[in-house]
Amino acid sequence: MSVQKIKTLSLVVLAWVSLNSVALAQNPKPGKLKMSVSPKQAYTFVDGKAIGPGNRTIKLDVGTHRVAVANYGYKFVEQDVSIGRECLLEPYVYVKRWTTMGNRNEISAGTVLGTDPLDKAFTGHRSYLRIGDGNRIREHYTVSRGTKPETATEIGNDNYIMTSGHIAHNCRIGNGAVIASCALVAGYVEVEDQVFISGGALIHQFSRIGRLAMISGNTRVNLDAPPFFTYTDTGKYIEAKGLNLVGLRRAGLTHDEITALKTAYRLLYRSGLKLEDALARIEAEALTDHARQLVAFIRQSKRGICRE
Repeated sequence: MSVQKIKTLSLVVLAWVSLNSVALAQNPKPGKLKMSVSPKQAYTFVDGKAIGPGNRTIKLDVGTHRVAVANYGYKFVEQDVSIGRECLLEPYVYVKRWTTMGNRNEISAGTVLGTDPLDKAFTGHRSYLRIGDGNRIREHYTVSRGTKPETATEIGNDNYIMTSGHIAHNCRIGNGAVIASCALVAGYVEVEDQVFISGGALIHQFSRIGRLAMISGNTRVNLDAPPFFTYTDTGKYIEAKGLNLVGLRRAGLTHDEITALKTAYRLLYRSGLKLEDALARIEAEALTDHARQLVAFIRQSKRGICRE
């Protein structure tokens, strides 16, 4: 933990650290909290008890603990943070107040989680960032909390988020997604499970990206992108370019399921049919759960979907 020095005031960095156990009743093993403090003479306190100065590893029982770092001549900083077990936070990671993180997350150097929203409508009230389990967020990344009071930005489980990008306020990121370096995800965006967003992509606010879609590099997503397809930027609007075959096969879709999605793609983008007529044909001819998911996604779209 590192803080900014100012005159006369004493520093206190305060966090609520929650250590969880899958088998709490049967096997309540203590967890470990590794502290890296600056300046080196700063003291760590746990539940009001002084532990000692400098960097150290502390054993803590399962439960929620009040952790503080204090040193004379530094300002007061308070945070309400919950971090699950087996998380790794590299140096210069800043986890800000009202951030909750599950288990086994790896956060690389220079990342800031729970920043105030980049939104002029933000009033400073309490809002949240909620992160699930098993995520990897690489160097120099920022994720904002919600804009309106008591709202949240949510990141699910097992996502791989690469370097030097931003996820804005009130986004919802599903599970197993990849967001490559320098991608920017604007406010209120929804990214479904197993999406692949390539480097430099720009996701417009309120857009939705469907499950197992792949967004190519430097693409501007300015309309909803239905699931299972690959998309690129034609200079004006996002455009579908076929099935995300690599992603579909990796996800375990069968030959028949992929064939049904090929039929759905042809009806949606190659038949010349009006949208409602194409959806009706898909419902009649592509009889799989994935095709039904595709139709449901399109019917729920508020921004409209990209069509060639």
